[in-house]
Amino acid sequence: MQNWDNEFAGRLPLFEPLRTHAAMLTGVDWPDLPQLQRMIDRCGIVTGGGKPLRLVEQGANAGSLEDRYEARIYLRGELQIRERNWHDLFNLLAWGTFPRSKTALNARHYHALLEQHARGAPNRGATQDALTLFDEGGVIVLSKDAELLRDLREFKWKQLFWRRRECVKQRMRWFLFGHAMYEKSLAPFEGITARGVLFEVDDAWLALPVERQIDLADERLARYIADGARLQSTRDLTPVPILGIPGWWPHSEDERYYDNTDYFRPRRRPTARSAPPR
Repeated sequence: MQNWDNEFAGRLPLFEPLRTHAAMLTGVDWPDLPQLQRMIDRCGIVTGGGKPLRLVEQGANAGSLEDRYEARIYLRGELQIRERNWHDLFNLLAWGTFPRSKTALNARHYHALLEQHARGAPNRGATQDALTLFDEGGVIVLSKDAELLRDLREFKWKQLFWRRRECVKQRMRWFLFGHAMYEKSLAPFEGITARGVLFEVDDAWLALPVERQIDLADERLARYIADGARLQSTRDLTPVPILGIPGWWPHSEDERYYDNTDYFRPRRRPTARSAPPR
């Protein structure tokens, strides 16, 4: 990881949200735990349980509820991380980039874990599945054009990404959130599909610098996640074939690319249950 631009050359549109924090880690072969802790300390992240986020080495499988992965973050501020592991590094960078939303996700996870334990349920519930799916594979989609968002929810891929691609470039913004999406994007392949939360914005928002857009998107997403009526099922998330986004993948410059129905699949079920957040 000597240089951010060299490490991710040719893939910067996907990785743009992480640029600021990843740039703090350049000049080293791989950041060690103290270096990563210094990066996260600059963000001043405090968990829902009131503890500053602290990085610890990956431990053994938890026995008690308090030692579960999400509980350790919420109760003790302990985020487990493995050495030289891209998945965990991207998770940490997502914490730095979207601190409010990651904190809100962790709080929802923790309280869902408490409810599961109180019921004596052996398996995770639908809410936990939705939270995990977005945490791992989420993308934040923002647009001033309600029709573009409607095309996305209705799986009108070619109309959105090809026929209206200039409108997409001008009126939509896409910020990868899920750390598993970033890991997969190191070696992109057709089939990578994120799960989106969609927001409407205005012209003033679109005119802001990208760093400010990300900050406001994080603030808005955190409120959305904290609302217990949201993300109750994976059906509340909109599938997004991210390599179809104009400018994110060389093949998307060819109209025929969008005829691949194995990737750009037609809708086979109703759209997300929840009304689009405003």
